[in-house]
Amino acid sequence: MPPDDVFRECDVYTDLALEASERVRARTGREIPGVAVQEFSRDGIKITRVTIEDENGAALMGKPPGTYVTVEAPELRSRSRDLADRLSGVIAEQLSDLARLPPEATVLVVGLGNWRATPDALGPRVVEQLFVTRHLRDLVPPELKGRMRALCAIAPGVLGTTGIETGEVIRGIASRVKPDLVVAVDSLAARSLDRIMTTVQLADTGIRPGSGVGNRRLSVDRESVGAPVIAVGCPTVVYAMTIAMEAIDQLSQRVPQAGTLRSYLQGLDARGKQEFLSGILRPLMGEMVVTPKEVDADVEEMARIIAGAINAAFHPGITEDEVARYLR
Repeated sequence: MPPDDVFRECDVYTDLALEASERVRARTGREIPGVAVQEFSRDGIKITRVTIEDENGAALMGKPPGTYVTVEAPELRSRSRDLADRLSGVIAEQLSDLARLPPEATVLVVGLGNWRATPDALGPRVVEQLFVTRHLRDLVPPELKGRMRALCAIAPGVLGTTGIETGEVIRGIASRVKPDLVVAVDSLAARSLDRIMTTVQLADTGIRPGSGVGNRRLSVDRESVGAPVIAVGCPTVVYAMTIAMEAIDQLSQRVPQAGTLRSYLQGLDARGKQEFLSGILRPLMGEMVVTPKEVDADVEEMARIIAGAINAAFHPGITEDEVARYLR
């Protein structure tokens, strides 16, 4: 989430470029200069591609220039295995499209987050389910040649438990492994509760570990690791402040007796609303973040979906039986 020093007019506490673009367009009533948005679907799943084309668009969005692909499956809460498998396939397709790697490429997957805190454990749990193959580069049978890339993975932990900046760990490993691509998986924060555990964002701009809970650390991007970085994340939390802001907006619109409140809020700009609510809520709850009560099961399912997508994207055509036979 953007801290106070990068707070933008869009008034959004979110890691999702899609939500940032929605908020800016809702406030301005027009398209955003320097930002292109495309919407389409695959296999019944909505995909939105937000491209921040220049520094003007980046300033309005509060995010670096690049491509952000959001994959949404609101019905995922129904625990449909068929939908989960379709979602995994769509994510794999979009990841392959962003990566565009030759068969001989080496991929480093980094599972960011704290495995001891469930809402922040998505990255490490994805790593546990990956087909790591870099050590088998020269040992695979002929029938797997061309269908299996060299993939390695690490879950470096967090600064609070290791005493080492996650960005420093990744840079050190990348300097030895020399990957052609780094895929960083992390938990994110959304503005809307509807997108918690139902949405996945892929971005070719890299990532700052810890951004999902407001702890912005050293960036992990092409400049810092010497290779392209694709960030893959799913929102697991939302700031309590954003829920309150949405509730007050709805109250001022729906309750006739709230006319005075509505008039007052309409006279405030985005920062004014933030300060108004902050003065009321911060003494009570501070920078509280909220996560669903089913977060344990949700994180496990999303980790399976994302890990399956990464496996499919970088090991095309390998079946589970082949994995069990050759890679375990």
